[in-house]
Amino acid sequence: MNKKIAILGSTGSIGKTTLKILENKNFNIILLAANKNYKTLFKQAKKFNVKNIIITNDKSYKILKLKCKKLNIKVFNNFNSFRKIFKKKIDYTMSCITGIDGLIPTINIIKYTKQIAVANKESIICGWKLIQKELKKNKTKFIPVDSEHFSLWYGLQNLNIKNVENIFLTASGGPFYKTPINEIKNAKISQALNHPNWKMGKKISIDSATLINKVFEVIEAKNIFDISYKKISILIHPFSYLHAIIKFNNGLIKLIAHDTSMKVPIFNSLYNKTDEKIKTQKIDLKKLNNLDLNIINKKRYPMVKILENLPSQSSLYETIIVSANDALVELYLKKKIKFTDINKFLFKFIYQKKFLKYKLKTPKSVNDIIDLNQYVRLKIFEKVYKSSNV
Repeated sequence: MNKKIAILGSTGSIGKTTLKILENKNFNIILLAANKNYKTLFKQAKKFNVKNIIITNDKSYKILKLKCKKLNIKVFNNFNSFRKIFKKKIDYTMSCITGIDGLIPTINIIKYTKQIAVANKESIICGWKLIQKELKKNKTKFIPVDSEHFSLWYGLQNLNIKNVENIFLTASGGPFYKTPINEIKNAKISQALNHPNWKMGKKISIDSATLINKVFEVIEAKNIFDISYKKISILIHPFSYLHAIIKFNNGLIKLIAHDTSMKVPIFNSLYNKTDEKIKTQKIDLKKLNNLDLNIINKKRYPMVKILENLPSQSSLYETIIVSANDALVELYLKKKIKFTDINKFLFKFIYQKKFLKYKLKTPKSVNDIIDLNQYVRLKIFEKVYKSSNV
């Protein structure tokens, strides 16, 4: 199997896990891309004999350009380079650049790949209609890689979504699941980053602690599977072993579980419907015998209230929520606001009349999303820095 592959975001956790799976396999990695971690990118390119790399940070680009001068490696510094790199469609792309930054390369690479696996929440939340249009136009197959959405995708293959009564996404509850609510306000950054089950980057770890990551995942599920918000629920499941539940109209229920490792969805996005095997842990009967599923406590996790006021159709309002949260998490990590200020400022911001009107607006182009993201981030910083609480 000599599949031609590209990885956008190869120096992040998903990118590294993907490369680990590809070790000693018969794959031809055509492209690796990153933002500024030139040291890791350079090592990856040499190890996997990659001939094309993209690094978008200007300073890192100049350094890497010099390092690769005498090597047979072409170095580019923007995603317009796709047309120079791909002479025909490759087999598979992993798109795992974090944040809104991942939207443009995700959309732009679709025409160059037969299959795209996406682990970028922001792309699916903010730009799904644009992605969907490109997927159909270029006949590119889409696979979600987030553990919950992959589980739903796997459980719904070849089935009609109209036959689904309900779907349930699970949430571990994060590091503050059992912390007294009155003690959460002054949570230290180290506590918020200490996820009980997953090793993740700082941004997604904070989103897991506030549980807004599940709000985002509900939006993703609605978009990907074209299902009403009314049919999607969140359940607390502290072990992160069960990832999705699907209840069908005929009374049958599917439960999809796997190890708390991104290796499983990534591996299956690469090897779907083949005889390849992956080494995983034995079935954990202790966890299966005590799934400990519970409904959400909205006092502990007020972020889930956002789901009560979302438009039924994709809109630019979701970009406002994503962008405002991104900016607030950044401020929290810089110790400019307290942990509970994230949701306090977010609610005050997204329910302003001038932003509520975006529920009726859909993105016509990527620039609509990028421009709105920049505007919202600027307004958040202005609002927070002017606040007496900072």
